[in-house]
Amino acid sequence: MSFSHWVRSFCSAGSAGSSGFLARGEAPSYWLTRFVFLRGLGLLYFVAFFSLANQLLALIGSEGLLPVQLYLDRISPEGMGPVGVFLNRPTLFWANASDEMLLGACWVGVALSLVVACGYANSLLLLLLWFLYMSFIHVGQTWFSFGWEIQLLETGLLGVFLCPLLDGRPFPRTPPPQAVVWLLRWLIFRIMIGAGLIKLRGDPCWRDLTCLLYHYETQPVPHPLSWLLHSMPAWFHSLGVGLNHFVELVVPWFVFGPRPVRHAAGVALVGFQVVLILTGNFAFLNHLTILPALACFDDRLWQRVLPVRLVAAAGRAGERARPSRAQTATVGVWVAVVAVLSIQPVLNLLSERQIMSTSYDPIHAVNTYGLFGSIGRHRNEVVLQGTHDPEITENTVWIEYEWKCKPGDPRKRPCLITPYHYRLDWLIWFAALSNYERHPWLVHLGWKLLHNDPGALSLLARNPFPDEPPRFVRAELYRYTFTRPGDDSDAWWTRRHLRAYMPLLSTDSEPLRHFLSRYGWLP
Repeated sequence: MSFSHWVRSFCSAGSAGSSGFLARGEAPSYWLTRFVFLRGLGLLYFVAFFSLANQLLALIGSEGLLPVQLYLDRISPEGMGPVGVFLNRPTLFWANASDEMLLGACWVGVALSLVVACGYANSLLLLLLWFLYMSFIHVGQTWFSFGWEIQLLETGLLGVFLCPLLDGRPFPRTPPPQAVVWLLRWLIFRIMIGAGLIKLRGDPCWRDLTCLLYHYETQPVPHPLSWLLHSMPAWFHSLGVGLNHFVELVVPWFVFGPRPVRHAAGVALVGFQVVLILTGNFAFLNHLTILPALACFDDRLWQRVLPVRLVAAAGRAGERARPSRAQTATVGVWVAVVAVLSIQPVLNLLSERQIMSTSYDPIHAVNTYGLFGSIGRHRNEVVLQGTHDPEITENTVWIEYEWKCKPGDPRKRPCLITPYHYRLDWLIWFAALSNYERHPWLVHLGWKLLHNDPGALSLLARNPFPDEPPRFVRAELYRYTFTRPGDDSDAWWTRRHLRAYMPLLSTDSEPLRHFLSRYGWLP
């Protein structure tokens, strides 16, 4: 077989006929794999855009906590033309960063993602979704600093190459390029291996199998089951860490194996993500990680679990399939690009100084992944409080603000919110690990609460000062601990006060005004 013939075979579908996933002994086909993957990708784009639409202006709008235009003005390189500026940080919002533009782009993303989820997907549509989301990532600042943001971009970009340029039917004439299926396996391999290695190289509790003694209590946004799981015996947690290492460090190697082994690896990877979904609120991370794991399954497996009519439709598509030379060539080029861009992520995986969740190119095409390299032993929480009292005394009555989902009132049950993403709740968790100087937006939030700002209040569970804003706002740091099953208490948490987190805030405070002016946050 010539090299050119091998390339054409690799970059085309595994089978052009309907019997490719019905008869044993034939090469695997991926018509149903593509169908399920693209529907799932549309749903994940919908969750990402929809959750952002409800928080967008309060976070990065013109009156938000970190306004986009101020950020773009600060990072705009001098002496670089419009094209150079765009290539340096590709985003739609260089042209227009108004609130109307931000919100309009977000709702366009919501609408287009629903189109994909409902069954219509082609390369142009997926490329537009990818570009819209990348545009938000490049201006989202700290609100988009999560690893699953770039993971969605890499996954979405592979979806662009998985389907035809224009034909958006659920089962188009062009067969699924097998090379893209292999790239999806390469993605899930890097995601899992990166997560496993960062743990072994990081916190010693991953090596002595004790990290889960703390994880359920200290994870960013606890899940209702977290309370129960935290109370389980030590052997249960040790077993959980051991299984975690097995799935993240051993199973990924089998995604490149023959069909039975590959299918078993896919089941293990998907099952592991389902367990994580049932035990924690990690936004859409685990749902997103399931998508590339689906590339472990070919149509022979899908035909056993999907409706007969769907299987028959895939079979008919296989009968009329005609590979596209243009798509084959394009996919071949992209395989070469991914191979080159994978060098740095692979070097990072091999490095003793491995970095978590990092991108090495401006479009986030091939990234490195990994989370929870360290586990906190204690849970500290920032609690915002306000008062109407004109002066602060020992008798001042402080009323607390409640986060949407994070612990506040000890009697508040941990919420079930995944895959929805409350970005402020996550960033408050990070803020409690350091100090307010490293999270100046928290001071800006306090300033806005002093004015009962509707946008800022929309990020919180409720407004305890509905009639008039508080005279003073403060942030206190508390240590939270889960109660235990059987305790004579109706609370989920116990807490004790540690210290003040940041200085007292009031509208007539000159130091506060000076602080806000440094960031351009005062009118």
